[in-house]
Amino acid sequence: MLDSMVVIAKAAGEAIMLKYQQDDVAVTHKQDDSPVTEADIAAHKVIVAALQTQFSDIPLMSEEAADIDWHTRKQWQTYWLIDPLDGTKEFIKRNGEFTVNIALIHQGKAIAGVVYAPVLNQCFYGAIELGAWLDNGTSQQVLDISTRPLSLAPVIVGSRSHISPDVAKYVAKIGEHTMQSVGSSLKFCMVATGEADAYPRLGPTSEWDTAAAQAVLESAGGQVLCYPDMTPLRYNQKQQILNPYFIAASPAWFTSYHT
Repeated sequence: MLDSMVVIAKAAGEAIMLKYQQDDVAVTHKQDDSPVTEADIAAHKVIVAALQTQFSDIPLMSEEAADIDWHTRKQWQTYWLIDPLDGTKEFIKRNGEFTVNIALIHQGKAIAGVVYAPVLNQCFYGAIELGAWLDNGTSQQVLDISTRPLSLAPVIVGSRSHISPDVAKYVAKIGEHTMQSVGSSLKFCMVATGEADAYPRLGPTSEWDTAAAQAVLESAGGQVLCYPDMTPLRYNQKQQILNPYFIAASPAWFTSYHT
């Protein structure tokens, strides 16, 4: 199943790149004023068609098809949670920091996920109790963030498009640190690969923004905990699809700063 998810994510990436290479891509806005492009829709269609063909018994929710009645959705024990193009603002800016996100949710937990960055030719994928990998187009590397020691000047990763005042307050308490900015789910992936120690997200996100990358990070040994109550981030537990604040980090981070 994980192998199929990788293939599907890469196919969606190809559809996105066809639009990315165009000089002019139409951009519209949703009711919440978030942008959506032809590339978002093209990737959505590729993913949905493939998943419905290969796994017809598993329901799905996509950012581009999220109008599913809560009475129906709360019955789901297992389902696909998809963000066809995470980082639409980065796509529009043409900086390459956007991803295709496909997650498998079971009983509220993200148990498998793929995060594919087509411009960077990097595909992060993992499943709980199996491990996590990076396919950079030429080789595979097992990711294991549990071995990263926490330095005296830790690396904290944040959003390129929006760092909230609450994040600024949080990192101010850490002391000496390095702050790096990157778009989309790549923030989780930097923690998963050991390039960063923590990603504090103290601002709004939707469930499809985080699920695939959470699966990758947790498969690599990390944790994603709600803040400030420090409980695991879970899915499909309520009618609203907005996430609470959370911290995505290595175990060493939580040991050092949250115990």
